Amino acid sequence: MNYQTALSIFLPLSLGIAAFGSALGLGKAVASAMEATARQPEASGKVLVNMMAGCALIEALTIYTLIVVFVLSGKIA
Repeated sequence: MNYQTALSIFLPLSLGIAAFGSALGLGKAVASAMEATARQPEASGKVLVNMMAGCALIEALTIYTLIVVFVLSGKIA
């Protein structure tokens, strides 16, 4: 197996794993934020700000993976 074959197999696989992990992380973050807001509605502003910051960092990891996949997919041809 040469490196082009390995890249063509594992690049989409790695992107799928990163997207799945991101979806799990975002789901857990939003669920926890909703639970915290339900427990203390007066703190909903602080909870929302912290949740958005965390969601942005989680999404950034997926975007970094997408960029790496695009860069390495140029090596396949």
